This record gives sequence, C-alpha cells and structure tokens, in this order.
Amino acid sequence: MTYLGVDTSNYRTSLAFYDAESRGASLSSRLLSVASGERGLRQSDALFAHVKALPELTRALYESRPASPVRAVGVSARPRDAEGSYMPCFLAGIAAAQAAACAYGVPLYEFSHQAGHLAAAAYGADALQLLRAPFLAWHLSGGTTELLYVEPGPDGIPRETVIGGTEDIAAGQLVDRAGVAMGLGFPAGPALEALTENAAPQKGFAVRVKDARFSLSGMENQVQTRLASGMAHEDAAMFVIATVTRTILTATRQALERHPGLPVLCAGGVMSNRRIQRAMRDAFGAFFAPPVYASDNALGAALLAAVREGEDIWTKS
Repeated sequence: MTYLGVDTSNYRTSLAFYDAESRGASLSSRLLSVASGERGLRQSDALFAHVKALPELTRALYESRPASPVRAVGVSARPRDAEGSYMPCFLAGIAAAQAAACAYGVPLYEFSHQAGHLAAAAYGADALQLLRAPFLAWHLSGGTTELLYVEPGPDGIPRETVIGGTEDIAAGQLVDRAGVAMGLGFPAGPALEALTENAAPQKGFAVRVKDARFSLSGMENQVQTRLASGMAHEDAAMFVIATVTRTILTATRQALERHPGLPVLCAGGVMSNRRIQRAMRDAFGAFFAPPVYASDNALGAALLAAVREGEDIWTKS
C-alpha cells in the first residue's frame, strides 16, 4: 500500500509518497521564496505561496507514484501537539490533503508538524525502531528549538513533551539573522555553513543553560558587535555555529542526567549542519538524517498515516 503525506510549513511546500511494500519514499518539495534582505515571511504570504506551489509539486510527485493504491493520507495540521498550537500556513496543506482523501475515498489523518519531523528523521537515519520506545529528540529549525522527551502513544504515534530548549528565539532564527546581517540570502543555514570552511576556530559564547533551557536572544547582539568591530564574516559564522553547538551539547547532557541511557534523535534543518552533527555524534552517538529528511518535509505525515492504518514500518525487510 501507498501513503500520501502533505506538509505546508512556514518555509517549504512538500508532498511525499511512502510505499509500505518497498519501504521507499518519493518527495516533491519547494522552498518558499523570501525577498533579498528579508528575514522571513508573513503567514499570509506563506499561505498564498503554498497555494500556488501545490499543483506543480503534485504533478511532479505523481510522476514517481508507486504502483500500489493509496490507502490513506496524512497531513501536518499544526506546529506541535499542544493546546492552541496553530499556524495559518498549514491550512493550504489541510485543504489539499482533504481533497486527495476524498478523491481516493480513503481516511485522512492529521498530525503535528513536529511529530512528522521526528518520523521522517528516524526514517532517514535508518532508525525507525526509535519510535517504539522512549527517546530524546532535538527539533532545531527556523522557528523551533526544543528538546523533547518522546514516547509512543497508544496509537503508535509519537507523543512529545518539551523538556528543554530556547525560551526566546530559535537557533534557526539566530542563524538566519546573523546570515542576513552578513549579506547572505534567507534562509541562511547552508551559506553560513559554507563560510565556516575557511574560518578560524571559535569556542562560541558560553550561553547560560539551566535544566536544559536557555536564551539565545542576546546572541544576535553578540554577532552584531563582532561584525561592527571588524570580525571577518567567516569567523562570525563560525562563532554562531560554535555557540549553537556548545549550547545544545550542554542542554543534552543536562537532559540525560534526568533520563539516563536514552538515545538522541536530531531533526530540523539546523541539524543538517555538519559541525553540529559531528559534535552530537561524538558526545552522544546521536542519530541524524540526510538533509532531505532532516529539514521540513511531508514524509513524516505519510509514515504516520501508515502507522495509523496498522502498517509495520519498523521491521526491516
């Protein structure tokens, strides 16, 4: 059986097929365009961009559609599984998913964007077995920096509890704002990482971390001060990445003191950074997915729809 997933986050339109027989995945996605010098999109603009992108991406996805029939549709309907969690940009995906489910005559399942991130990251890391028992997970993206305690719910869908992370701006926001200040495009993550290839070593700033929680808002001023004093862009980029890395390493250690022995899964676009990955693997043996499954994508919604339909996605063929 095949499962269709739809996700319309604030910065990427994405659709995916998951083929339960081959355990293969097909993705069709597009990053939303942000004007030069801007640091993000208004929700109304993101929603309109998704509506425009969905028809073309749907046609592209169906060129690689598996032969088996679609059994269910999954969609990211909210940012997190929390009271009041809502973003208008997800309405575009919900509408497309409802239309597909009606056309196929199959069930539609709504999930959180965050739960989809975890499922897709576990798939990309070849570690879907993590979803069957408690684990820790980082969700680091342009809008989220949360350390999660995750356990399977009675329906098999991951249930997340926030146990750490930022109390103000997200790590991705810090990266993007620093990048824009250096004249980079938005989002700035890949370009900022490329700058660090020629940078001098940096320890980063010692952000105060207590009970795995921290504040990153002051780091934007730290970056601006260094740039104003003449620090090379390469070194400023390294300062940002080193600060984020140092901070999440400390938060993870503190969380593992409360939850010893749990594996750590890393999801979200910021976790695509190779320096962060290397540090987290060395310290905790953390699991990572390739960038296509670490950043925003619809595969997680398709995988979770398969779980709701009783598919065994965990046993390797």
